[in-house]
Amino acid sequence: MNQEIKPVIVQQSFHVSISQLWKAISELEQMKHWFFENLEAFSAEVGFETQFNVKSGERNFMHLWKISEVIPLEKLVYSWKYEGYEGESFVSFETFITEGGSSIRVSHVVTHSFPQSIPEFTRESCQSGWEYFINNRLKNFMDDKI
Repeated sequence: MNQEIKPVIVQQSFHVSISQLWKAISELEQMKHWFFENLEAFSAEVGFETQFNVKSGERNFMHLWKISEVIPLEKLVYSWKYEGYEGESFVSFETFITEGGSSIRVSHVVTHSFPQSIPEFTRESCQSGWEYFINNRLKNFMDDKI
């Protein structure tokens, strides 16, 4: 992703309470069900840092996350970098109460461009990744809670 390109934004609605949605995006054991199964540590506390590896073909992408903002039941923000690669971004998860339950808006904003020669760092890859995680994996996980 390139810092000069608009952020990736994905939104989804759910028929669950905002507290159920918040737990799904902020509690390690729930995150493992829909996000990254190999996530070993996570705590929705400002300053908390974690890392985990994702293999894609021959490449390893050691994810480096650091929590920068937490407003319980409303907003969770963390920096998103990869060890050994240039680039930095921030991912914001905002939750909202809706008439039918709750909704989420995920915004992925690049502050320092990632290498565009790597297919996994293109805007299209990021967009499809977030759509998969939010509109497929998280949606199915939340639907199971109804």
